[in-house]
Amino acid sequence: MKPPQTRENAEILALEGLGWLAGQEEGLRRFLDQSGIDTGGLRDAAGRPETGLAVLDFLLSNEDLLLGFCASAEINPQALHVARQRLDGAF
Repeated sequence: MKPPQTRENAEILALEGLGWLAGQEEGLRRFLDQSGIDTGGLRDAAGRPETGLAVLDFLLSNEDLLLGFCASAEINPQALHVARQRLDGAF
């Protein structure tokens, strides 16, 4: 997969990251603890841009999870950096 070229693709990648993270019990627990959100709140917030940013930031700051997600999605970790910038409006 190429780095996201559009904001929409960046949002999709963030949702894919959240979906993958949901299958990682320890990683999901760490994300919930760090974000201060519970699973019910996460379901409600899943499609929000700020949640996508939080997911990407979390993955980018946890190398083991970052590499696991990237291997699963068959993408380069740089794609998450690009997606994060797209969602943040950096370019």
